[in-house]
Amino acid sequence: MKIQTPLTDAIIAQLHIGDKILLSGTIYTARDAAHQRIFDEINNANAEKRLPRLPFNLKGQIIYYVGPTPAKPCEIIGSAGPTTAYRMDAYTPILLQMGLKATIAKGERNQAVKDAMMQYKAVYLVAVGGAGALLSERITKAEVIDYEDLGAEAIRKLEVKDFPLIVANDIYGGDLYKSGVAQYARKS
Repeated sequence: MKIQTPLTDAIIAQLHIGDKILLSGTIYTARDAAHQRIFDEINNANAEKRLPRLPFNLKGQIIYYVGPTPAKPCEIIGSAGPTTAYRMDAYTPILLQMGLKATIAKGERNQAVKDAMMQYKAVYLVAVGGAGALLSERITKAEVIDYEDLGAEAIRKLEVKDFPLIVANDIYGGDLYKSGVAQYARKS
């Protein structure tokens, strides 16, 4: 299934665990340090009763948990493989509440994130770990847009074309990691 960003509730409603998608459009990168800064800004803004000043508008967007390696000459970006998702689980529910529609990483999500995905109509997409060099070939443009001091963990705006992903968690409570284990156990 081919999907174009930004994501809408109608697109999200069509996605079910196990669906293989080819994503095209704009996505953003953020890892641990960037998530902490965004989280701190949201908390400070709430305490000061103002709108948070975020690096990009979260509504309908996707965050890819990646810290790409430096690009070689004539490359758009270096190897861009997914980071393990659970490291961002503490931050994810608030971002989903603010309109984020999907995250991309590898590995399982905790129950609070899965509940927030159902509540705020968002999905978790997995990219194949260990295939960072191949995934980087699907990135057509990359630019640092904030937190440049974080180096590889800076927030980047990426343009992707037919970026291969699998739906791991959907808005219906589906969990590919759990159903995959259950399916394997039945075959044993």
